[in-house]
Amino acid sequence: MNEMRIFACLAFALVAFCSSGATPARAQSERPVWMNASISRLEGELAVKYGEPARAGARRGMEQVASFWRAEDGDETAFESFVRANFAGDTATRDAIFERFERIFDKLDGHMHEIGMEMRRQADLDIGPILPVDEIFAGYSPAAHLGDDFFANKIAFVALLNFPLTTLQERIAGGERWSRREWAEVRLAQRFSRRVPASVNLAAAKISADAEAYVSGYNIWMHHLLDDAGARLFPPGMRLLTHWNLRDELKASYRDAENGPAKQRMIVRVMERIITQTIPRAVVDNPAVDWNPYTNDVRPAAVKDAGVEPAAAPTNEREPDTRYATLLSTFKASRLVDPYSPTAPTLIARRFDESREIPEERVHEMMVQVCSSPLAAKTAKLIERRLGRALEPYDIWYSGFRPASARSEEELDRIVAAKYPTPEAFERDIPNILVKLGFERGRAEYIARHIGVDPARGSGHASGAGMKGGTARLRTRVRPGGMDYKGFNIAIHELGHNVEQVLSINDVDHTLLQGVPNTAFTEAFAFLFQARDLALLDLPVASDETAEAMRALNDFWGTYEIAGVALVDMAVWHWMYDHPEASPAELKDAVIGIAKDVWNRYYAPVFKKKDVILLAVYSHMIDSYLYLPDYPMGHLMSVQIEKKVKEAGSIGPEFERMATFGSVLPDLWMKNATGSRVGAEALLAETAEALEILGKKAGR
Repeated sequence: MNEMRIFACLAFALVAFCSSGATPARAQSERPVWMNASISRLEGELAVKYGEPARAGARRGMEQVASFWRAEDGDETAFESFVRANFAGDTATRDAIFERFERIFDKLDGHMHEIGMEMRRQADLDIGPILPVDEIFAGYSPAAHLGDDFFANKIAFVALLNFPLTTLQERIAGGERWSRREWAEVRLAQRFSRRVPASVNLAAAKISADAEAYVSGYNIWMHHLLDDAGARLFPPGMRLLTHWNLRDELKASYRDAENGPAKQRMIVRVMERIITQTIPRAVVDNPAVDWNPYTNDVRPAAVKDAGVEPAAAPTNEREPDTRYATLLSTFKASRLVDPYSPTAPTLIARRFDESREIPEERVHEMMVQVCSSPLAAKTAKLIERRLGRALEPYDIWYSGFRPASARSEEELDRIVAAKYPTPEAFERDIPNILVKLGFERGRAEYIARHIGVDPARGSGHASGAGMKGGTARLRTRVRPGGMDYKGFNIAIHELGHNVEQVLSINDVDHTLLQGVPNTAFTEAFAFLFQARDLALLDLPVASDETAEAMRALNDFWGTYEIAGVALVDMAVWHWMYDHPEASPAELKDAVIGIAKDVWNRYYAPVFKKKDVILLAVYSHMIDSYLYLPDYPMGHLMSVQIEKKVKEAGSIGPEFERMATFGSVLPDLWMKNATGSRVGAEALLAETAEALEILGKKAGR
């Protein structure tokens, strides 16, 4: 699926440990009447005790504590006693406090994450039916009370008293001059940048779990789709998760000269039915019925799957806007947190200013820079020449620039199934995969020891261990007959996430800097791996100038597509905040309208067709809390990283160097990795060069 599961952050279950951002300065008038006098008195007292240089730090720390101090935390005497006991006015004490936090939080984060993963095991993995109790387990957050607990026992206040909260603007302005230790201190304080009650965390986690369950169970049985002639275009047993597997099957159908276009048109009609919610409720994950997505006719299945009895009297009663009711539920989960995040009072602000640490305006600008580039029309003309026809809207997923295999999808499925009949077989082969990617054998084995592979109920995801020495989990779909090519492609993508997770947790200098700046960076690493999937199967892949140009165009076309999807996601969240009382039906109409608007602005001039709604099909929009902009950002970063890797001649050493730089500011990370800040320029320059190369070879 691509997404690295940010297990707690997106579910808001570990808000105290996933958040980052500015000081939520409570108005002076809201403080207890004694607070300002206490701060002034203590400031002078601490300056005398520790020296005048300590004055500014003492004032800053007390102001930070005061921003979160509540009546239940104590009176004037309690506040002053706390400050006197816990202010680290000398270097040795400050170092000791920092070391305690770094060591303890490594274990706490990791074990809480491990417990949470186990609570979700039955819901996430394809290991049997989900019982009602499994849904209860999955919706529970064992860490939901940690934020409350650490403010109640004043652990949070110790961090706030001694380490600086910063704004995004401060991090942008000063971050390049900060030491690694200073960055770690900033990340420590950011963990306590908001105070969210446990009851809110639990409620939000339950909503998030329900949304994920809805998405992970949304399968279409493709052999039971009928065209107007009653033909079945897809093989028996094919069960595809929307949107991921539907999209990937559409891409694979370009290799089917006989039935490919018919399959693609049928998949598009299924997608449209899902988006408009005219899909019959009875056909969702149900092999007991046949369905014509053109006429919307539903009938008992005329062919029987093993262990499945045809439905007695199915109807085509539509799904009652459940897709949009689920999206609204995630919006409501976000609003539960909003009142406790005064400097980032919307999920939109938290995702861009805190999670991504790139202002929304700049991300939007990069998406538009790609979508409005004249290179899109030039690339589209090349696709038309290659296809021998005018573009259809579904060609937004054109995959013909990818390194071609001489083998069909069915042959690739057989190759992969034979090589990886079980998740365990893939896990055993990880060291060999990494060696092929340029990692030294010893390092490959070290990394592989920290990765476990499981069969996913959904399309797949990767989850880091959260602490040194833990096991990252790779999850991908594995059919009863073995992994298929789609599952392998996803598994290689997720492996890129896992390798980053292992290195950025175990080999970073400060555990408080574990990870990468934001999820777009781990997506960039995952794309780096995924682009080499055929070579990892030991299948011949061209590497000449033409092949490199094709890869560049594949990067551009994929980014062009997903940038539009990101723009839709961003606009939808703004619409929900502007219309907080909207019904599912009203939200559905808004999403469809936004998808049309984005298409008409950036794609209709290229495809010569208006009012297409396909940009709204992504399931991430439903359960992943404004995650989609990380995809195009990941593509942009991947091109920058790929260029650097090519200069070095091997993925392994450069991957390790980059991944261990930790979660500093995005532009600072990218400058260390490649020499330039995050941007679309590398992608656009590479695309222009590729078009020029191919034009010269074609004599144009």
